[in-house]
Amino acid sequence: MLNQNLQQKLLQKLSPQQIQLIKLLEVPTIQLEQRIKKEIEENPVLEEGKSDEDEIKFEDDDYDDTDGDLDSSADEQYGDDYEFEEEKETYKADEEFVLSDYIDEEEVPAYKLEINNTSKDDRKSEVPYYEMDSFREHLLAQLGLRTMSDKMRSIAEYIIGNIDDDGYLRRELEDIVDDMTFIQNVSSTMEEVQEALKMIQDFDPSGVASRTLQECLLLQLARKLATQDDENSKYVKLAHDILANFFLEFSKKHYDKIISKFDITDKQMKHAIAEILKLNPKPGGNFSVQLSKVAQHIVPDFILEEHNDELILHLNSKNIPDLKINKTYIEIIENISKDKKNEQKEKDAITFVKQKLDSAKWFIDAIKQRQNTLQITMQAIIDYQRQYFNDGDETMLKPMILKDIAEKTNLDISTISRVANSKYIQTHFGIFPLKFFFSEGMQTDSGEEVSTREIKKILKDCIDNESKKRPLTDERLAKILQDKGYQIARRTVAKYREQMNILVARLRKEL
Repeated sequence: MLNQNLQQKLLQKLSPQQIQLIKLLEVPTIQLEQRIKKEIEENPVLEEGKSDEDEIKFEDDDYDDTDGDLDSSADEQYGDDYEFEEEKETYKADEEFVLSDYIDEEEVPAYKLEINNTSKDDRKSEVPYYEMDSFREHLLAQLGLRTMSDKMRSIAEYIIGNIDDDGYLRRELEDIVDDMTFIQNVSSTMEEVQEALKMIQDFDPSGVASRTLQECLLLQLARKLATQDDENSKYVKLAHDILANFFLEFSKKHYDKIISKFDITDKQMKHAIAEILKLNPKPGGNFSVQLSKVAQHIVPDFILEEHNDELILHLNSKNIPDLKINKTYIEIIENISKDKKNEQKEKDAITFVKQKLDSAKWFIDAIKQRQNTLQITMQAIIDYQRQYFNDGDETMLKPMILKDIAEKTNLDISTISRVANSKYIQTHFGIFPLKFFFSEGMQTDSGEEVSTREIKKILKDCIDNESKKRPLTDERLAKILQDKGYQIARRTVAKYREQMNILVARLRKEL
């Protein structure tokens, strides 16, 4: 049985303006410029440029509505009491249209902060342009120089398409044979696929299209052997034999076993290791790194300068244009207000302009709030880590979490998180992501609270200064820290070491 009843619920919903601000807080400076350009393209009311100093004044004309759809205003400024009886798209009948909200000088800010909005010379804000071939385009270009049948070219192109960014062919040859038959509609054999693979493995960079690390290194050594004379190739050949026969032992650094099997000296082993260390385990890595640098080119969101022992914070806003309301659309409303005829198209025009004016005003306000929030948050971080920002000494970083900054700024933790995400600051000692300054803390024997970053720096210094013949194990590193007053367990040392991408002691061992 169905029943109808009334219920009252208290729900908290985000307004469109709040959602827009949240999204803008997350984007870094380099993406904000693109976001503004997109908004200008989509909203004709919005345009670049500083707003006029003189306020736009409107005549005191009543807008008569003979059909009773629109009522005239008694106010001096146009549109203060215009209401629509019908709902127009997302606008309600009782929604007020106040044109002064859009043309008031104070409501249309340049939104770059009035103080310290940019550095004096606005440096480090230009974004360079790069153009280069991708890794696969590089391989296809070499394929184009080879003479072969259409069938072999199709097989080779398919193999190149399956090579990953590191330069490895991860797909099994049997699967490629099946793919050529069922996907490419090309009947091929295992021998033809192997022939095409062998041809591609002869391309640059050396070691490309390998299926394992061992094959990758052996291909590079084989090419070296083919280009060097006998005098220079003896250690290359030794390195080739070691990897071909004792790859597992070499990867685990069981050098004593290899020396015994080959009956060689420690010096000869060192030369062979030196040849292997010259090889590239990721043949496609050079292309991937270059493309990654282009894609992740850093434009700092903040610039911190030191002047007369004072730290001055700027927002990097050179490439962010000023925004204002397009006068053309305000003139449209003026013209409609003078026209006493009441036609449907005029109501539609006002509805359209109202939507676009609201959207433009919200966007400009959101940009202003974004810049203010970023400035407040970054200044709070600097004040909290004042000792560190004075000279860049990493050991001076205090334990700091999102909650600490949220309490200083009276902002929500989620807001601080969005500000810290993907943002960078340029200081007089380097460029750092904002996340770098956040870390957990622990207490020493004396009860002093220190940052985990300070402990990591001590660990790194210990490992950098260790004897490579007898590297420090995690147990020994934990003992060293304990002797220094940091009560830390071995598993915690292992966790910090892995976070710093440092190998275990056995793999750090050298002859």
